Amino acid sequence: MHLTHLHDVPAAPEITFEQFLAVDIRVGRILAAEPFPEARKPAYQLTIDFGPAIGSRRSSAQITKHYRLEDLPGRLVAAVVNFPPRQIGKFMSEVLTLGFPDDRGAVILFAPDHDVPLGARLF
Repeated sequence: MHLTHLHDVPAAPEITFEQFLAVDIRVGRILAAEPFPEARKPAYQLTIDFGPAIGSRRSSAQITKHYRLEDLPGRLVAAVVNFPPRQIGKFMSEVLTLGFPDDRGAVILFAPDHDVPLGARLF
């Protein structure tokens, strides 16, 4: 399934609430955003603060179409914090930063529209 067409597919099969809770989605604040020229698809390297219980984690995010590096620090984002780390070239991505595709497949970050405590869990 290609991400640019995810708006055209029916809902995924039903899951239980316990299965939903197994995916740990937390809010964090971007501390730093750096270029990632080695990535196969245009991406940035993000350092995100998830508060004292989780700390800072790194993520590769394909968000170059709608976001400039200098605009990202300080921004709230949502991320899955309990997937295993994933090696992307020489970079270890520790969390999956979440977003939705626009009508052309470019990522729009998913984030709360009000301040919430860092590390707050989605429910």
